[in-house]
Amino acid sequence: MERVFRHFQDELDSLKQRLLTMGGLSEERVRESVRGLMDRDGSALDAVLAGDQPINDLHIELDDRCFKLLALHQPMAADLRVIVAAVKINTDLERVGDLAINIAEAGKRYLRHAPVKPLIDIPRMGELAQSMLRDALDAFVRRDTALAEAVLAADDTLDALKTQIFRELLTYMLENPATIEPALDLILISRHLERIGDHATNVAEDVIFILSAKDVRHTGPGAPKAE
Repeated sequence: MERVFRHFQDELDSLKQRLLTMGGLSEERVRESVRGLMDRDGSALDAVLAGDQPINDLHIELDDRCFKLLALHQPMAADLRVIVAAVKINTDLERVGDLAINIAEAGKRYLRHAPVKPLIDIPRMGELAQSMLRDALDAFVRRDTALAEAVLAADDTLDALKTQIFRELLTYMLENPATIEPALDLILISRHLERIGDHATNVAEDVIFILSAKDVRHTGPGAPKAE
């Protein structure tokens, strides 16, 4: 019995490490898509567009690992929450990879035009979104509720940057119709980065659920109040 328990814990540890690997790949793709935009480097953006398969392969592998752990060990309580959360985190990380592709596609379109303006807030959004994703995964592995809660708090800053970018670019579009098409691509990129932050927030919420069995979804400042 002890050997079976040890084997199960080893499998859980391996699952966490593979999630970290997937998170690292997703974060790298976000970083490269933003860098390609900032450097006007079409080759870097092409590499992001062509590099989706490793994340897709890990997505399938991790789902398979989770389902086998559920079927073979029938875990209870905290261990069950870890595996269920891992399934959800796996999906969030795959979506981050997809959003990096969306950023690269918009970046490729943007490079066909002259720059609308110096890009200041988009790289800030990129750095913050990556940091949130990294911290959320660290919180998962280290079982750190405080770090998970810090990720939730950072989401407000990311949202504010997206709103600021929209307002500023709207001014450019109103003043010069020639900027409308590239400015819309920058607005799309800011929305994709904001969505990456949302996925990091999802991971952080799952961490809190694992550690406290408390569901904190839809309980932020904007959540509807109970009657």
